[in-house]
Amino acid sequence: MLISPSPVRCQRETERVVGALRAAGEQTRLRVLALLTEGELAVGELAQALGQSQPRVSRHLRLLTEAGLVERAPEGAWVFYRLPRADTPERWLAETALAMLDPSEPVLARDADRLEAIRAARDDAAASYFARNAEDWARVRALHLPEADIESGILSAAGAGPFEYMVDVGVGQGRMIQLFADRVRRAEGFDTSRQMLAIARASLDELKTKAAVRFGDAYAPPVEAGADLVTIHQVLHFLADPGRAVQEAARLLKRGGRLVVVDFAPHRLEFLRAEHAHRRLGFTDDEVIVWYAAAGVIDVQTTTLAPKTSDQLTVKIWAGEKA
Repeated sequence: MLISPSPVRCQRETERVVGALRAAGEQTRLRVLALLTEGELAVGELAQALGQSQPRVSRHLRLLTEAGLVERAPEGAWVFYRLPRADTPERWLAETALAMLDPSEPVLARDADRLEAIRAARDDAAASYFARNAEDWARVRALHLPEADIESGILSAAGAGPFEYMVDVGVGQGRMIQLFADRVRRAEGFDTSRQMLAIARASLDELKTKAAVRFGDAYAPPVEAGADLVTIHQVLHFLADPGRAVQEAARLLKRGGRLVVVDFAPHRLEFLRAEHAHRRLGFTDDEVIVWYAAAGVIDVQTTTLAPKTSDQLTVKIWAGEKA
């Protein structure tokens, strides 16, 4: 026997749908949703892209959040906004509304141009940071947990191998490739910092027959797929859309390949944003596991490396297998 939903439940669902439609049915809020298809953004960045005041944009974001059309992710002094990660009716409604828009429409095109300029400025700041710190990058990393402890955890998380083909996302000075040199037959790495690539090429000189590095970013990997090991070491916290980077990394894996991500647990060191170009102050297990699941990576194992002193950060290692 079929049981009809209760009138109260029907009313709640109706109010939910009407609330979502009302929230989406306004020009500025539609523009916000369109911008968020490009990845998560801070409220200040949205205000710049829209050419509106931050308080006004915050009011629109509050309505969109209450309607379930966007997710709010506070992090220290910043708040990031993104489209819902889960497959919800609100996500479907937002995508359906956005599919009806013409990206070449002047207002939307102008928003996209402003966002591109914001991203370019952000990328320039990160590139400038890397240029200033390329030569003493090892010293910067040494401010955190001992490299030996982290590297031991990474090797354990990745497994004994051997690995036919390894890719390192954000190769930096090439340390991950060096670490796995005796476990891989061929390794490739890429980075957006030409200064870092110069250092990596020098440090990997003795591995020329098996290692290569090139220019490229995490959102459009410039390497072939089919890897049985992909590493992302202390890279995600610099990125505007770390979930997308995880998805792109997973695309490089063959079935059964291992994805190993190393980064910080959530912390409150705001100076890392201002002085060291960190965009995110660490990641929770839950959000990384969601990214892994969306990318088709299963059996995720989490390793936590606790700090030894009060001025060190907790390091996390997430390792999973391509389904």
